[in-house]
Amino acid sequence: MECSNTWLIIGKVTGVHGLKGNLKVWSWAQSPATFTQGLAVILKDEDTPLDTGREYIILGTGKYKKGVLLTLEGVTTREASEALVGKLVLVDKTNLPDLDEDTWYWQDLIGLTVVDTCEGELGEVTHLFPTGADDILVVMDQTSQNKQEILIPMNAVFIKEINLETGVIKTELPEGFITD
Repeated sequence: MECSNTWLIIGKVTGVHGLKGNLKVWSWAQSPATFTQGLAVILKDEDTPLDTGREYIILGTGKYKKGVLLTLEGVTTREASEALVGKLVLVDKTNLPDLDEDTWYWQDLIGLTVVDTCEGELGEVTHLFPTGADDILVVMDQTSQNKQEILIPMNAVFIKEINLETGVIKTELPEGFITD
């Protein structure tokens, strides 16, 4: 199975648990329920762009601290699971439930251009991170000399429109929000 743009990174293997091949996975999914029994996932190297990965079927899941324990088909020994540490876990988005209105996969927002109603083009989204309240868009202005990083909460007060087709996020930031 080849990874395409429908594949979404949902976690990373951070370690092993026990002797029977269980994997500790740091979950990037909002809900641990994303990792369901019978779901096909691909594990691939993060630093090897040409690695297409290998498909596995999830046989079992469980909670583990801030992550998930996974049992994968064909991974039955500690040695086999140790070989998977550091790999990204991807799932085909078409196998996930439909998103609610006004929700997006973080991966789909990375690289979009952010345009503010007053300030104009602010830069591109480089990554996001969660907080207790709102997720935060990290926008990098590559055109300015100091390559300014702008942090924008994913909140309707600031984010006015996200258009994946045009690749633009429209914002309305208050005066003084961006400082030099």
